[in-house]
Amino acid sequence: MTLRREEHVSIPESDLEGVSVDTLAVRAGQIRTEQLEHGDAIFPTSSFVYGSAAQAAARFGGDEPGNIYSRFTNPTVQAFERRIAAMEGGERAVATASGMAAILATCMALLKAGDHVVCSRGVFGTTNVLFQKYLAKFGLETTFVSLTDMAEWQSAMRPETRLLFIETPSNPLCEVADMSALADLAHSNDALFVVDNCFCTPVLQRPFEFGADIVIHSATKYLDGQGRCLGGVVVGSDKPMEEVYGFLRSAGPSLSPFNAWVFLKGLETLPIRMRAHCENALELARWLVQQAGVTRVFYAGLGDHPQHALAARQQSGFGGVLSFTVAGGKDAAWAFIDATRMISITANLGDVKTTITHPGSTTHGRLSPEDKQRAGITDDLIRISVGIESLDDLKTDLKRGLAALPG
Repeated sequence: MTLRREEHVSIPESDLEGVSVDTLAVRAGQIRTEQLEHGDAIFPTSSFVYGSAAQAAARFGGDEPGNIYSRFTNPTVQAFERRIAAMEGGERAVATASGMAAILATCMALLKAGDHVVCSRGVFGTTNVLFQKYLAKFGLETTFVSLTDMAEWQSAMRPETRLLFIETPSNPLCEVADMSALADLAHSNDALFVVDNCFCTPVLQRPFEFGADIVIHSATKYLDGQGRCLGGVVVGSDKPMEEVYGFLRSAGPSLSPFNAWVFLKGLETLPIRMRAHCENALELARWLVQQAGVTRVFYAGLGDHPQHALAARQQSGFGGVLSFTVAGGKDAAWAFIDATRMISITANLGDVKTTITHPGSTTHGRLSPEDKQRAGITDDLIRISVGIESLDDLKTDLKRGLAALPG
């Protein structure tokens, strides 16, 4: 009997060539079993059975493809890896237990003692701590520079520089990097260019098209989109990803099958959610600019943002995260946050529920006062990850914060 096309065990990659990221988010990478289930299957097993001792030896030795042990081969995890790789336009992806595990796996797999990293100051605070405190113990040196000042990047380069690392847009000030210029700088110095694409996702930005070698995500954020579980993923060409996979296989910062299944479901709605996040964030940014007590708004969608034109060129939307400063310093910022009633006070982002936090005491709280100052993390700064609730309701809640400001 000839199976109908939709009854094939999986959709061949050739059938998805040239389709949009919206379609890839729904269709790419799915593994169907002989039961021909329509939804993605979960494989909650720690190990897999072999037909013979010889087959077990062949799989462990790499002479035969197939599942071995869920620390490094699980069909549900592989489905997620294939889908996000297709969406980003990369050859291969390796999923990890968290976004930080993705950064750690990349560095441990591709760098060695004596290597040098140049990293933007405008990164998640824990990324800074990982480079500055923990990886430094193993002989890796990191220089932190302004995301947008190419002269600083050029001055920081050394013969032993092997990796340039950025987030764009940055967390939490929404600065935007010129990815093509940084890719050229990295490649002219035989270094890798790594982009954390957490804020934009492949729906809004595809760093490989601007010269990136590796793209990293905290899948915990927008890829899930509903704050349900932790995960990360590294995407790139096959050779470096084989090294990252080797580290994962040996060290074990692995993504669970259940979390991979949750992320597969999250990816299906990612394009729709990202457009809603962008629409709400742009309107809220424009509204906040007009409010008394708000001294500055950081959002690349605003026309007066220093990198507005660059963001419009590199991104198909400006994202769902914005930040702003308020008159009155830390006390005023905390009063604003505490006065809200609906918006969630949490440091997570990328959720359909709007969240609010004080970066100086949460996401970047472990940085020294000097590092905070260099990164632009001031006491009066508030970050909002804008969800998909009614704009009128969000404004009503933020008005409570505005009413709590002094004067």
